[in-house]
Order: sequence, then C-alpha cells, then structure tokens
Amino acid sequence: MMNNKILLVSIVFAAMTQLVNAQSALTSVQPALPAVDKSPLDMSYYPVDYPVLKVQDKASEPCVARVVYSRPKKEGRPIFGELVEFGKLWRMGANEATELEFYKPVTIAGKKIAKGRYTVYAIVNEKTWTIILNKETDIWGSFKYNQAKDVLRTEVPVQKLDMPVENLAMTFDKEKGIPQLVIAWDNIKVALPFNP
Repeated sequence: MMNNKILLVSIVFAAMTQLVNAQSALTSVQPALPAVDKSPLDMSYYPVDYPVLKVQDKASEPCVARVVYSRPKKEGRPIFGELVEFGKLWRMGANEATELEFYKPVTIAGKKIAKGRYTVYAIVNEKTWTIILNKETDIWGSFKYNQAKDVLRTEVPVQKLDMPVENLAMTFDKEKGIPQLVIAWDNIKVALPFNP
C-alpha cells in the first residue's frame, strides 16, 4: 500500500513538473507585450463620429477627413513656451508625428490640397501658430522633417481657453458652416479651417 502511495506521488510530481516546464517554454516563445503608452494614440473624423454613423446607416455625407495623433498629458507642466518651445517645430502631439488624411480634395487658406495623407506640424508662437502639412508620412517625432516636402504653411490665431485641457485633444467641428480641425491643450486652442 505504501509503495502505491509513493508511486502515485511520484507520478503526480512528474506530471506537475512537465506542466511547469511546458508553461515556461510557452511563455518564452510569446512576444513581450507592450505596456500602455503614456501618450495614447487617438483619432477623430469629419463628419464627427463618421464610423459610428456609417455602421448605423446614418452617415448623410461621405468621410472627408481623419486625424491620427498621440495625446500627451499636461501633468502640471507649463506647455506652450516651455515644453513646446515658441518658434520651434512641433510634431503636434507625442511619439509619431500627427497625420491628417483627406478623403477628397480640400482647400485650405486658398490653396488646393489633394486627397491623401499628410503629416501635420506646427510652429507655435504666443499669438499665432503656423500649421504645416507635409507629404512625408510615417515619421517619428520631427527629427527627419524636410521643409522641401511641405505642401502648405498657414497661420492661425491662438484662442485662450477658460479651463485648461489635460490631454492634447483634436476634433472636427464647423464654424459658420466651414469645417475645421480644432487643436486644444493646456489653455490654448487653434483651428484649421478647410473647404471640402
């Protein structure tokens, strides 16, 4: 009887050892999964909520534009003039440079912009921002920015906000019937109007 118990314990021990070894082997084969980014990726559409409206068969007009960007936090830091230096090129977010895609040709500041995807940069100043559309896409930061690939540079006025915005935010809305990309962070807001 005692030999049977010893045999049974040995079998259970051997099986558990095999299971642990199999799990270890499986874990070592799986790729390391990334942690949640401090500045998560987000996107906005024009018309606003276009994918939801499309799924619900409520989209009254086709998609015109989409912006894809990372959303850094203020975290008590002074943003404009310090973290984002005045007069210097900014990728309009964190991580990869912000990208704006037009699904049809549009006009911005009197200039025709072809359907396509563009990287968006800004040169931030106290009273105005210079918004830049550049045809080089899939860029990390602004380290490889090439001015020769700009398709547009236009100045937009800075508007002060009553309440600070914690995470950089971009959305589309209409002002006097004209669509615009709105960028807000800290106590600042700017808007880039476009005509589809």
